[in-house]
Amino acid sequence: MADWVTISALATAGGTLALAVATYGAVRSGNRAARAAELSMLAQLRPLLIQSSPGDPPLRVGFMDSVSVTAPGEGAGVEVVDGRVYVVLSLRNVGPGIAVLHGGQVFPGRRTSTVEHAKLDEFQRLQRDIYIPPAKVGFWQIAFRDPTPQRFELARSIEEGGALSVEILYGDYEGGQRVISRFSVVRDDAGAWTLSAIRHWQVDRSDPR
Repeated sequence: MADWVTISALATAGGTLALAVATYGAVRSGNRAARAAELSMLAQLRPLLIQSSPGDPPLRVGFMDSVSVTAPGEGAGVEVVDGRVYVVLSLRNVGPGIAVLHGGQVFPGRRTSTVEHAKLDEFQRLQRDIYIPPAKVGFWQIAFRDPTPQRFELARSIEEGGALSVEILYGDYEGGQRVISRFSVVRDDAGAWTLSAIRHWQVDRSDPR
């Protein structure tokens, strides 16, 4: 004689298990869809800075102590005034999102892509955020006024070596997806300062390399 109580319990357990499996699959599928949507949204916000083009107009940038420096297209403005060092880069945002510039650092001489970037707490913060929209040209600026060894080394490199390395910290307009980009600033035979992007590091996500 069939044990209907047992059969009923097994059927109920089987139905519950099937429902649990279906629910688990639906949750996983939903999580994958949500993650894909999040990655797609982040990709639309992501900025990427490189040097501007040779045909871009020059940018004249003022500093708080009334010094103005001009950076040409695909170039930089570098000046030493009474021992103080001023640097302006002409940049283009080739990413789909707005670039919000946070700070940067300058080093004497050339740094190749194999040299690790500066630590985040070593970047000199901008007094204000600078925004560069997608497909637009903008600038980054920095000044070294205090009589520190770094300022003296930079001034000597400018006057004697004619080469600098610049690292810029920036991210999207929501404060995420931060990137560190390294640029080479080199004085050519005509005395103009040329600019070229060397390497980009991802700060808030895995590096694609």
